[in-house]
Amino acid sequence: MKLAVVILNWNGKQLLEQFVPTVIIHSQEADIYVADNASTDDSIAFLKQQFPQVRIIQNRTNGGYAKGYNDALKHIEADVFCLLNSDIEVTKNWLSPIIEEFQSHSKTAIIQPKILDFKKTSHFEYAGAAGGFIDKYAYPFCRGRIFDTIEEDKGQYDDIKTIFWASGACLFIRKSTFESLNGFDESYFAHFEEIDLCWRAFNTGHITKYVGASTVYHVGGATLNALHPKKTYLNFRNSLFTITKNADGFLFGIIFIRLVLDGIASLKFLFGLKFGHILAIIKAHFNFYANLSRLLKQRKQLPKKKHYYATKSIVWSYFIRKRHTY
Repeated sequence: MKLAVVILNWNGKQLLEQFVPTVIIHSQEADIYVADNASTDDSIAFLKQQFPQVRIIQNRTNGGYAKGYNDALKHIEADVFCLLNSDIEVTKNWLSPIIEEFQSHSKTAIIQPKILDFKKTSHFEYAGAAGGFIDKYAYPFCRGRIFDTIEEDKGQYDDIKTIFWASGACLFIRKSTFESLNGFDESYFAHFEEIDLCWRAFNTGHITKYVGASTVYHVGGATLNALHPKKTYLNFRNSLFTITKNADGFLFGIIFIRLVLDGIASLKFLFGLKFGHILAIIKAHFNFYANLSRLLKQRKQLPKKKHYYATKSIVWSYFIRKRHTY
């Protein structure tokens, strides 16, 4: 099985300097690529000088995560792509359990490893943890992380499990699957695009799994800090995009309740005096309305929808029933 590890870069020389060496050391089974999103720093010159064994793909524009990978992967021949954030530290033998799972189960199309926090290595990391799920209103959560509650890794998720979505921080996908799904939706730019991809894969019968025997450490927020209103905007807008395209059931009823819940989230930001985030949610909704006609057309073109959610409302479960772990 031919495997390509593809690191997306944008003005990330410092991250490449810090994390590429461990990727090279621990990824002998793979070809290593850096896909550069039209960086204006000296990332490319640095790579060519320090890591000549790394193959470089230079995208003409910075199209974000979605377009960046769509453009780059067209130039790579491999059976499986590993989409790896530039702020990930990999570990010894991290690829072996992944390769074994792909080779043993032909229906497994997407895999995520265990993602721990680089800054607090005893705990799971927010973006993916031990595999992702979603509730009826498109609020994502993970084994090991629900909202801001992060679990300590005590071996409770050292398993192989079918999940709903895999984190884009470290996502393995068969090339044939990626191409059959037409890659990422480039209108997302960044955030939630991997959930949309996994949701479309789910609706077409593909299986996404978590493999706990493979471990990576993620810094998180290296490109866009979690406290930045733009991240709030993209997450709220793109989740609305995703549910409109992919959810089964009475769509407008689901969206109405989701909009009410987003209003409640705005109140939380209001009490915290985070006015930039409130404005980000309002902008996200207006942009969603502006794109609604296009999204409904996409919905009609996509495969028949399936029952998708692991729980009806993670908001109710977490804030009312006080269930803070998976």
